[in-house]
Amino acid sequence: MPEEGTGAYEQLHAYGVGPFRQERIDRAYFKMPAEERDARTWEARNLVGDKLVILGHHYQRDEVIQFADFRGDSYKLSKEAASRGEADYILFCGVHFMAESADVLGRPHQQVILPNMEAGCSMADMAKPVDVEACWAELKRLGIGNVVPVTYMNSAASLKAFCGRNGGIVCTSSNAERVYDWAFEWGERILFFPDEHLGRNTGMKKNIPLDKMVVWDPFQPLGGNTEQQLRDATVILWKGYCSVHARFTVEQIETARTAYPDVQVIVHPECDYRVVQAADYDGSTEKIIDTIRDAPAGSTWAVGTEINLVNRLQAEMPDKKIFCLDPVICPCSTMYRVHPAYVLWTLEHLAKGEVVNRVEVDPVTKKDALIALERMLLVP
Repeated sequence: MPEEGTGAYEQLHAYGVGPFRQERIDRAYFKMPAEERDARTWEARNLVGDKLVILGHHYQRDEVIQFADFRGDSYKLSKEAASRGEADYILFCGVHFMAESADVLGRPHQQVILPNMEAGCSMADMAKPVDVEACWAELKRLGIGNVVPVTYMNSAASLKAFCGRNGGIVCTSSNAERVYDWAFEWGERILFFPDEHLGRNTGMKKNIPLDKMVVWDPFQPLGGNTEQQLRDATVILWKGYCSVHARFTVEQIETARTAYPDVQVIVHPECDYRVVQAADYDGSTEKIIDTIRDAPAGSTWAVGTEINLVNRLQAEMPDKKIFCLDPVICPCSTMYRVHPAYVLWTLEHLAKGEVVNRVEVDPVTKKDALIALERMLLVP
């Protein structure tokens, strides 16, 4: 748990999260045999009953996902949280930006709990609110107007709020193309953050030339561009990426095709555009699941996304061969911070009427972020 005065604590508050309680988990939870831990988790969960809904992101390990009432990607789970008005508590087995979105979309009486406050997202952390504000001010100084800010769902509540205040919107990997259409109805340019790859892949699907999509590096003057490049740009992409999806390469796809001539390759659009172009399909986590599930028995699939999900798909669909493009990829470290011990710890507190690790977005940030999220939900 981050302590006040530490970088982790300060970072959470910079993103619009807090306050939260600082209890420390008893290390005995981690030493507990798995069978005892699971039995106690189910017992605590049943004691809380219908007042609680547990949401599990697809990328969570199986030891955690087994307790989820609903599983999905961040967008699907945020919508699910918004629809569960009867629940007083939402335990979000994911990372902090997901819990923030659930708090923004939730009802006033609902409390959102994150099992481990240190479960973050490296991509979301690459777009600091102060840096995005500085970029926005620089574009204004240059007289570059008619810019619509678009933030990926994988971003801090404060950045969603920035979009809400400035005529912008949130997008997901499943509706990014439709959000681009919406944005170009309201402006001439898009400032897209924090993932440059999703932004670029979406732009290519909308037939925007590569040279009309420039990358803004917050550590370089003018983001590493000339004034003319910025004036000519249709999409300004933030220099950010997912550390998991950045590992997939065209060479891995070629290796898979050599080993399995009939293989079909499907990747997440957070991958580099060259990887997406070399694949047979690309799409959100939900699209990856649906595409493979609808495929005929006996088909072979190489998948470019987080390995917990890929392994789960293979276990659930033994009539197909499903493997990860990167054979040595490690599970997403930030997702792995939601250890089943933390789930038990938070549930046992909740069973006693105690809320620990509550994620609470401040009212001003929540109000502005809700504007951008509601715009997203209204995109047809």
